[in-house]
Amino acid sequence: MNPVTRHYDDLLAAHYTWMTGSSLLDKAAEQQALLAQLGAGQGHKRLAVDLGCGPGFQSLALADLGFARVLALDTCHTLLTELEAAKGERPIETRLDDLCSFSALVANGAADVIVCMGDTLTHLRSREDISTLFSDIYQALAPGGRVILTFRDLSQALHGVDRFVPVQSDADRIMLCALDFGPDTVTVNDLVFVRDGDGWALHKSSYQKLRLAPCDVVSELRRHGFVIDHDTPLGRLHAIAARKPDA
Repeated sequence: MNPVTRHYDDLLAAHYTWMTGSSLLDKAAEQQALLAQLGAGQGHKRLAVDLGCGPGFQSLALADLGFARVLALDTCHTLLTELEAAKGERPIETRLDDLCSFSALVANGAADVIVCMGDTLTHLRSREDISTLFSDIYQALAPGGRVILTFRDLSQALHGVDRFVPVQSDADRIMLCALDFGPDTVTVNDLVFVRDGDGWALHKSSYQKLRLAPCDVVSELRRHGFVIDHDTPLGRLHAIAARKPDA
């Protein structure tokens, strides 16, 4: 099993929506406003693709922006089940699949918007995989179509106690992560303490992420022919929106 898939199946899926600090629908409303700001509501709204959709923050948002069809891909069955339960009558099709396989599901020029958000992009195994993904996205987009990315900028290594990052907490759960930086990747060690009677039970797992600098992602997008519309910090994440030129 892919290490990222295993990490989500074994640990993160059970806590994913909780760790954002919002309900699923509240988070979707927040993402709807962000996607509109980044240009997702402009142009045609025939097909949107959500790569690494998780529980559906962006998929729900894209449907509520008016897209006629939203294709949502993820490798975590638990998170896709959460999205299925929340989507109601929205035109969202969920698919248990690796995001790198999406090009087999979308005809060339068929998508008006493709998103890869949260910190999904850093889950890919190599920069070569990112280059291939950008090429596939370019082919799948209609002229004038947009790709919207958010990811964590891990290009600057953290040292000492700065490697320990609080994520979320309440009376019954505490989550933090410890980061171990290598030359090209960072190992994310997620620790979740869950109240168990009078004590606490520790649930833990780790996986690797790529260390991506926003300037390198922008350069790679441009190399594949994209025009950059937005390139900006976004809280703990960085947002990039790019457009395939009109024919």
